[in-house]
Amino acid sequence: MTEMITVVGRVATDPHQGHTGAGVPVTNFRLASTHRRFEPTTQTWVDSETNWFSVAAFRQLGQNARASLRVGDSIVVTGRLRIRAWESNGKQGTSADIEADAIGHDLRWGTTAFRPSPRRSPETVAEGEKDGEQSPGADSASGSARTTASGRTGDDLGDLWGIDGSGDGGAATDQAFPAGFLGAGARVSAGQ
Repeated sequence: MTEMITVVGRVATDPHQGHTGAGVPVTNFRLASTHRRFEPTTQTWVDSETNWFSVAAFRQLGQNARASLRVGDSIVVTGRLRIRAWESNGKQGTSADIEADAIGHDLRWGTTAFRPSPRRSPETVAEGEKDGEQSPGADSASGSARTTASGRTGDDLGDLWGIDGSGDGGAATDQAFPAGFLGAGARVSAGQ
């Protein structure tokens, strides 16, 4: 039996991407979660022990995590917890693994800008997974935009979804979203 868990912590290792035996892309990283409590006698915050988790994010979630997360980022992870015993080279221990359903930055400690991934056809997804395609968006290491198998970059999402790039959030005109994003045929208009 697996338990659902939500953990707030910091990314402890660079996310790295691999593939399962079946060829499904998976991104793995370690998450450190340290509970802090206020000590009234000393009027200071005190760290308790750190809990360590191995996080696995599959498919698009994993690709987006790899493109978005860096060591030290404060994040929230929700997923299925699995506790397992391990043994290697005469050593043994217990591992706490999370198969992530959702990952996001913890906005108590900073800001982030959401850039939706473009929706792709099943053929494009299959091609991208085989080629190890990266998710769209800015690649912070190189400063360049990543390109999908369809040739789109994170910079032209506005063209893909009909969002104007004026920076006003579409306040001047009706804002269209892809089908299913907010519900069938949903539109957000200025003043709503």
